[in-house]
Amino acid sequence: MIEQLRIRELGVIEEATLELGPGFTAITGETGAGKTMVVTALGLLMGERADSGAVRSGADAARVGGLVRTDDPLVRELVEEAGGEVEAGDLALTRTVSAEGRSRASVGGAAAPVGLLGRLAERLFAVHGQSEQLRLRSAAAQRDMLDRFGGPELQGVLAEYRGAHAARREAAAELAELREAREERAHEAAALRAELEEIAAVDPQPGEEVELQQQIDRLTHLEELRVATADALRALSNDSDEPYASDALSLVDTAQRELERAASRDQALAALAETLRGLGFQLADAVRELAAYSEDLDQEGPAELARANERLAALSGLMRSYGADTRAVIERSAASVARLTALEGDDERIGELEHRLQGLSETEARLAGTISELRRTGGAALSELVTAELRELALPDARFVVAVEPAELGAHGADEVRLLLQPHAGSEPRPLAKGASGGELSRVMLALEVVVAAADPVPTFVFDEVDAGVGGAAAIEIGRRLARLARTSQVIVVTHLAQVAAFAGNHLQVMKDSSGGFTRSSCRRLDGEERLAEMARLLSGLSDSRSALDHAAELLALGAAAS
Repeated sequence: MIEQLRIRELGVIEEATLELGPGFTAITGETGAGKTMVVTALGLLMGERADSGAVRSGADAARVGGLVRTDDPLVRELVEEAGGEVEAGDLALTRTVSAEGRSRASVGGAAAPVGLLGRLAERLFAVHGQSEQLRLRSAAAQRDMLDRFGGPELQGVLAEYRGAHAARREAAAELAELREAREERAHEAAALRAELEEIAAVDPQPGEEVELQQQIDRLTHLEELRVATADALRALSNDSDEPYASDALSLVDTAQRELERAASRDQALAALAETLRGLGFQLADAVRELAAYSEDLDQEGPAELARANERLAALSGLMRSYGADTRAVIERSAASVARLTALEGDDERIGELEHRLQGLSETEARLAGTISELRRTGGAALSELVTAELRELALPDARFVVAVEPAELGAHGADEVRLLLQPHAGSEPRPLAKGASGGELSRVMLALEVVVAAADPVPTFVFDEVDAGVGGAAAIEIGRRLARLARTSQVIVVTHLAQVAAFAGNHLQVMKDSSGGFTRSSCRRLDGEERLAEMARLLSGLSDSRSALDHAAELLALGAAAS
């Protein structure tokens, strides 16, 4: 429910505050006073497209603020997700439109995208005006109206159906993709198998190419290594029978023995002798390792070099195709194995999807059948109730018909819903888009909302000249129906008929002031004699006409009795 609406610099309205509250609020005023700007302001709070042309001439921006009372948990969730807050059930909404066309919004005290206002409006408001009349002519809007009347039972089945429909479409799309790409995926699988066979034939090991390169470098310089090894061995240990050998082992051994003999004269030499003993052991180890290395060199030759070069060439071929080094090739192989496993599972996945698709299709068809049955039942009831309302709205011979006809399965079921109007006996029911005048369509809309609101209430209804094209007794009945609707919802009506305004519990007047060379408008609440005078003006154009005042008093008494 909208508790308060604040408008600044919008159209002819310089500044106005509308205290709305629960029940039925009627908004009246002279032509050009700015009544429609109230509806425009509400539209801005509901996220409708902003028009910089609506900014008051000379102002930098138009500003609209609203205080909405709500206990809807989904509204609270949307507000809190945007960083706003619903304080003690009150939600503050604002919208600013600059003269350059820029638009800003805030929700619950936090800046928010304008689109969020639209999402909140779906939970909070229903606006009916000329644009809504045009929308009601569409097949989607007519179907939605019947579904609203269907209440929680139909809404629950619809939600379940939409889930099955979406799942069925998703499964069908995946299945079609797998089937269409089967040949292409088979080629990919064959290529992966060839790749894995090529890699497996070589069987690369991590870092192997580095070791091979080192081996090739050694084998390439084999003679140089042999000479160096032989010279080193001769320098360390000479096996010749020369009495004065000069190899390292002999020299160290001689030095050790000399120091050991002299150590009896000076114990300081004993430690040095021991050091030389250890050095002798190290030299002996080096001799043995060099001898073994030399023996290995003698066993290696051109055949070993050829084998190393051949192995490195095989690895290089893999690395050119599949990675910068052997580790990358191995990683590529693992990824190819995983991809091949997935591709080889296509047939199994296709079988699973076919089975799943069959189940989802059966579920979808079953739910669609349930929806159709509920819609037909609801359509018959809606037809009777709306027809009864139309009789009370000065259309005594009119008959409202809800036609539910088979259609292809879609996101909303397997039905085409058409709202038809038979304006008088003997005529054929015709679609609202073709068979209803503006005045008739206004009354059909009101009758629909009165009936549907019993099953699916909306917190706030806004009607912009719902009484267009009607008068007299029909206008009185429109007022009665709006008052009835206001028992369960807030109803805000912009009207030019006293017969409608008489049933409002809250009467606001938009006033214009053209003094000073330009027009400005404001808004005030009417009570007592002021309301009586406004009602008389609506009836006759004269606020002080005795007969009009008497008629106005009679209408107000009628409205008070109805409430």
